[in-house]
Amino acid sequence: MEPKPVGEKYQIDRPLEKVAAIDQFFNPRSVAVIGAAREEGKVGHVIFDNLIREFSGYVYPVNPKASSIHSHKCYSDISSIPGPIDLAVVVIPSKFVPSILEECGVAGVRSIVIISAGFKETGIEGAHLEQEALEIAEKHGIRFIGPNCLGIINTRNELNASFAAAVPEKGNIAFMSQSGALCTSILDWAKGERQGFSKFVSLGNKADVSETDLLQYWREDNLTDVITSYIEGIKNGREFLEVAREVSTKKPIIAIKAGSTEAGARAVSSHTGTLAGSENIYSAAFRQAGIVKADTVESLFDYALGFSNQPTPKGRKIAIVTNAGGPGVMATDACERADLQLSQFSFETIEGLKKILPDEASIYNPVDVLGDALSGRYKEATEIIIADKNVDSVLVVLTPQAMTEIKETAKALSEIRKVVDKPMFACFMGKSAVIPGIEILKNHRIPNYNFPERAINTIKAMVEWHEQKVKPKRKPTKYAVNRDKVQEIFDRSRSKRRFHLSETHALGVLDAYGIRTTKNKLAAEAREASDYAEEIGYPVALKIASPDILHKSDIGGIRLNIKNREELEESFENLIQDAVRYMPEAHIWGINVSEMITGAREVIIGVNRDPQFGHLIMFGLGGIYVEILKDVSFRITPVNKNEGEEMVNEIRSNLLLHGVRGQSRADIESIVGTIQRVSQLVTDFPEIVEMDINPLMVFDSGKGSVAADARISLGE
Repeated sequence: MEPKPVGEKYQIDRPLEKVAAIDQFFNPRSVAVIGAAREEGKVGHVIFDNLIREFSGYVYPVNPKASSIHSHKCYSDISSIPGPIDLAVVVIPSKFVPSILEECGVAGVRSIVIISAGFKETGIEGAHLEQEALEIAEKHGIRFIGPNCLGIINTRNELNASFAAAVPEKGNIAFMSQSGALCTSILDWAKGERQGFSKFVSLGNKADVSETDLLQYWREDNLTDVITSYIEGIKNGREFLEVAREVSTKKPIIAIKAGSTEAGARAVSSHTGTLAGSENIYSAAFRQAGIVKADTVESLFDYALGFSNQPTPKGRKIAIVTNAGGPGVMATDACERADLQLSQFSFETIEGLKKILPDEASIYNPVDVLGDALSGRYKEATEIIIADKNVDSVLVVLTPQAMTEIKETAKALSEIRKVVDKPMFACFMGKSAVIPGIEILKNHRIPNYNFPERAINTIKAMVEWHEQKVKPKRKPTKYAVNRDKVQEIFDRSRSKRRFHLSETHALGVLDAYGIRTTKNKLAAEAREASDYAEEIGYPVALKIASPDILHKSDIGGIRLNIKNREELEESFENLIQDAVRYMPEAHIWGINVSEMITGAREVIIGVNRDPQFGHLIMFGLGGIYVEILKDVSFRITPVNKNEGEEMVNEIRSNLLLHGVRGQSRADIESIVGTIQRVSQLVTDFPEIVEMDINPLMVFDSGKGSVAADARISLGE
């Protein structure tokens, strides 16, 4: 039997422009399966079966030990195949993969899916093998997906270059996953739910093609409206961030990050060899890139269902229509938790509802059309409500009661959906009884959720994506600073092999970047400290100065509110003795004498450098409790003014800064300015691996702030 030729339908769907590197994975004219097997049950057999079942391009099996498979002539190697090969699928033992890549490169194959396992996920030897494969691919200009992956699917041209048993229906959602096993589960779920996809990709180890490559490709893919992803780790966080930020302004990207807990991160490393980033940095990255973060696979596809079927809500005002009070209350509670608002109906809407609803019905949001509501009552109420200019989206809740017209109500909502451009969501609660109605809703692209909370959370995700999309993009403020002074401090410290700056030097760095600091001097002995205290003015604070003691409060290395010479000299000696007792190996420079700041609120601004994304900046209330309470917010640098303001407002205790119960408002503008200056500092000096200002003492509005203590660590 000859391979099937390219069909007419395939030609229609094929892009008119020259096939790009990534596009060739999904739109090949010809596919070679290297490692195609005759024995049923083997991966090479399943992949070949999947390809010849529906795909209308040429399919060639490559197996030197077989003459034919399913009446298709087998070829001993890739160079024996007549004609060019657009895509090769490799299913052979890992040790032979580099030589096969070399053969493909010589034969002119430029797109390859490596199904084979046995690479970096198995340890050092596998990692070397993967690196060798990558170097060969780069030499020949080959792009490859994998290794250690399930394969790829393009539903539009029936390309199933995977060993998945189920193939989803055609749809407008693209999905990529680092976990192949998760892919098979989702494909099986999608078949049962009749959930369609446009493209489906198992990325495996991501030695070459990554999420970033697919984001760029799917941005221009007219068959994809929503991008979804299961992520375990990102290789080049900065590049991913820039690309995702640009793509998300055109299409929603929904992602779930696995391995965010300590135990989960260990599991990821053993599973794929990927270095998993912290939950905080991925949450910050997703937010700044406009990516919708899902916490579960269920919410990932809940959100995708909303984005792929409905227009995006233009605001946070929701109307709820229900035939049962309890679910209406549940939806109302969910709205408040999601920071969404129940719409306040106009006078015309209320009067219209009065005319069509029984006296016992509730005409105020949520609207209860009562348990005996037939489809006509549902339709009239929903039409009146969705026309209200104060309504941004509508959730229709239905519980199956004896008189409920489930199919007819679904049809009525579908009629409304045809003529309105506002988003409409359904919650037909139940299981067997509501199935006929849910099928009708699905056919008319009205997403249905089993419970109100899932629908509300989806609306929230869509609203927040829209808000992020329309938000003005501001560049970070560029301050006039003294970079030369900072460079001099860093060079001096490194020349002495000191990578943890003294407090005096750290505060000097902040001063060079326009951040006000406390008066501070280092004293080697008590008399010198007393002289400094007289110069600064009592009361003062004393702090142990040592490159080996980074957290002074942990060993009692701080004395506050020293009021006179006698108290200072006694505290000086006690601090030295305590430091020697607790850390006898520590090198003690002396004692820092600092002015005491009173009448201010303490906050912390910290920075940590992540290997994938760069510097992560943190904000929270200061003092010793920040690590215990963990009431903090994060962003990836550089940070602009809007993002700085968001950081301040995100912490749960932000009301303490805005002023509560008669308290004055803190100088939040000064906090935001300091965040931006720190952001500029670590952007200018990427060798800073860690720093914090703790505390930054913040005065009342308009009076500024002052850094009372600072810590900076440099990379070697």
